[in-house]
Amino acid sequence: MLPYRRQKEDIKDMAWYVMRDLTRSNALMPSWKLLEADGYEVYTPMVWKVVKRGIKRTRERVPVIHDLLFVKSSREALDPVVSRIPTLQYRFVRGAYGKAMEVSEEDMERFIRATRSTDDVLYYKPSELTPAMVGKRVMILGGPLDGMTGNLLSIKGMRKRRLLVELPDTLISAVDVSPQYIKIIE
Repeated sequence: MLPYRRQKEDIKDMAWYVMRDLTRSNALMPSWKLLEADGYEVYTPMVWKVVKRGIKRTRERVPVIHDLLFVKSSREALDPVVSRIPTLQYRFVRGAYGKAMEVSEEDMERFIRATRSTDDVLYYKPSELTPAMVGKRVMILGGPLDGMTGNLLSIKGMRKRRLLVELPDTLISAVDVSPQYIKIIE
């Protein structure tokens, strides 16, 4: 498939859209790679996994949830691409007919900054996180996550301190934080 070069969009119409990729997990060209080749800003939460390629086993970065990706664009520029790639779909808001899910610029930049700060990231769906797992409210002072606020992940027996960073109704990440940077908020 030849790459389609997107047109420059008006900055004010740009948003982060939550998308679905219906390709198989072992596809050579998943939708996020096609969109990056077209020049779109795409973010897919990734983790390291051992993958078998033929008879070799290699360590590769693969998407946490294969069918989840975030694309920064305007709806007008993204609609033709969605109609051209049959395995790419918008995710829609429940209860709001035909309204595509969007993530605010602030939430998305915070999430990307947090997940790229370390290689050891845990991901949770909102339904997997129980109230007992949500710990004290903290602010990070210093380090790569300087200025971020959130809750600590509270799991019995866990020695690492992890900050919960949420994308509303989509995904929650728990990133490592050095105890020296943590300030508890009352």
